[in-house]
Amino acid sequence: MEFKIRKAKPEDMPAVLELIQELAEFEKEPDAVIISAEDLKKDGFGPNPAFTCFVAETAEKIEGMALCYFRYSTWKGKTIHLEDLVVREKMRGKGLGNALYKRVIEFAKEQGVKRTEWVVLDWNTHARDFYSRSGATVFTDWCTVQMEEEAMDRFLEKSR
Repeated sequence: MEFKIRKAKPEDMPAVLELIQELAEFEKEPDAVIISAEDLKKDGFGPNPAFTCFVAETAEKIEGMALCYFRYSTWKGKTIHLEDLVVREKMRGKGLGNALYKRVIEFAKEQGVKRTEWVVLDWNTHARDFYSRSGATVFTDWCTVQMEEEAMDRFLEKSR
């Protein structure tokens, strides 16, 4: 199968949003996506983009994407966080995911970062096994912590 990996353009964001929604459904959170293609365009392009996105494109359409951004580690310095890597279900097993993954790692090396990190669901054994085989460390002793907007508001209100 012929495909190419390239940096995303603003006009790719509707397809990227479709992939984000497909990932949310796979992760059993179909109603969690509140962002729009316009948000992605605004946040990902311009003088201070919040993220870098790569797409896997066939002759027909965008079939996969990897979205990453810079973080800072007090232990390692500048790092890259891979937020999402998704390939349309019907296109899985054709090398697109591996090519996107490789491109993110290449990007990290191009940027001179000391670490690339991401989160994978504990029940996604296929992804966990893939990452382990690639040489990544899949931690079992660290927990992801998040605070959504409503919880932030409640916390700040209680803290006054």
